[in-house]
Amino acid sequence: MKNFQWYKQISNNGKPEGRLSLGEYNRAVSWSKYLVSPGAEIKGEAEEDWGADMSQLYIGCKFASGRHSRIYRGVYKQKDVAIKLISQPEEDADLAVLLENQFTSEVALLFRLQHPNILTFVGACKKPPVFCIITEYLSGGSLRKYLHQQEPHSLPLSLVLKLALDIARGMQYLHSQGILHRDLKSENLLLGEDMSVKVADFGISCLESQCGSAKGFTGTYRWMAPEMIKEKHHTKKVDVYSFGIVLWELLTALTPFDNMTPEQAAFAVSQKNARPPLPPTCPTAFSHLINRCWSSRPKKRPHFDEIVYILEGHAESLEQDPDFFSSYKSPQDHTLSRCFPKWIGRH
Repeated sequence: MKNFQWYKQISNNGKPEGRLSLGEYNRAVSWSKYLVSPGAEIKGEAEEDWGADMSQLYIGCKFASGRHSRIYRGVYKQKDVAIKLISQPEEDADLAVLLENQFTSEVALLFRLQHPNILTFVGACKKPPVFCIITEYLSGGSLRKYLHQQEPHSLPLSLVLKLALDIARGMQYLHSQGILHRDLKSENLLLGEDMSVKVADFGISCLESQCGSAKGFTGTYRWMAPEMIKEKHHTKKVDVYSFGIVLWELLTALTPFDNMTPEQAAFAVSQKNARPPLPPTCPTAFSHLINRCWSSRPKKRPHFDEIVYILEGHAESLEQDPDFFSSYKSPQDHTLSRCFPKWIGRH
């Protein structure tokens, strides 16, 4: 980050956007000063493989923020990147340890993942009290932001299918690596210029063998499976539940349980078995899959292998018959072996 140079953020129409305000600049500098090492790489323990050369990093405009993190657009070794800066609070030692553990876990997971529908990891730097994670930059922003710019129930079913298939393929790969995302939601799904989707934000992900219970877990209630809300032992099926909510978002372009607070939504889901209402116009092909995904019984939810197979079948059928969704008849669970013989054979 030579002299903390400012980088012009280019919008989709090619025009430069506004510079950092003085306040933003000062805040970014106050964080980044812990990372700067002119003309040299910064490496700590176990960083030989993923440590970034911070002298090659240029930070531009902030485009997202959380309680303890800021995300900036920037350039690293002449490539557009997203830069996530995480700051440990001085007044809360327990939270500081938690944030450091989440950083270590996220980097360890990102470093080993490589898939077209998973956000690409570039590098990282660990320099307490500030940590830095560098990933590819996706110009389309989050899926949630995109959906909120659309009219409710307006997305073409062909686009819903494409987006859902990208997400499912990314999650299928993630689960094949033994990893639970645990915070799958539209905010953590990023869009490329070609409307491809990549799964992002692995701050609270974990290896399935190490996840244990959800006691003290801090996820997002509106997308969280009931067993996680109840702080019970959980499996990969919690991500399948969240996928069902995301699929509902794609069909409606609405926020789940938007008439409730997050706490009210958590109570309704876990104690009343409530789910967001499916629109009357929802095609049977999607409503059947959604109801299976957000089943209250994890064992009844499909694996992502099956979800991908189902969605790929829908895509092939839609290509052959533009009226596929209006003529689709939902298969019963007891006829699954006849409807999906290839998938059953693989499992």
